[in-house]
Amino acid sequence: MAENELTDLIQTSAEVHEASAMPCARVIHADPDAPRTAEMEPLPEGISGEPIEAKSPAQWAYERLILYIKNFESQLDNEHEVAMGFTGGDAGVLRIEGIGYFDPDVVTFYGRDEDGARTQLIQHVTQLNVMLRALQKAPEIEEPRRIGFRLASDLERK
Repeated sequence: MAENELTDLIQTSAEVHEASAMPCARVIHADPDAPRTAEMEPLPEGISGEPIEAKSPAQWAYERLILYIKNFESQLDNEHEVAMGFTGGDAGVLRIEGIGYFDPDVVTFYGRDEDGARTQLIQHVTQLNVMLRALQKAPEIEEPRRIGFRLASDLERK
């Protein structure tokens, strides 16, 4: 349909406003039995309750990253934790221990590298490029840490 083409579709102003605030997400997998991904899940109330246009690019990126991390972790066994690999360089991986954002456009990842050294990545949202990886949990830790679930519960408290 052309941009200004008339249709028989009638919407109330509330429906138009709601549709403009709802994000569009879609995913297709080659394997019909592939696990559900973040794009397939409904948005938590803590995210969908605030219109997208009221969010900074950093906040919106932060919230969606949390959904991806939580979904990734939900598919891990008890011997693995989520980490992120750095793309475009030889910096290794960061075991994710925290994520933050600084309005209007910076996202920060906190964690440790493979040798246990404290690591922090500060990234502009226009450069955001994250590869999630499953790393063997540290042997001294009884239960794997699930940062995605902690982050998602924080979104619900907004």
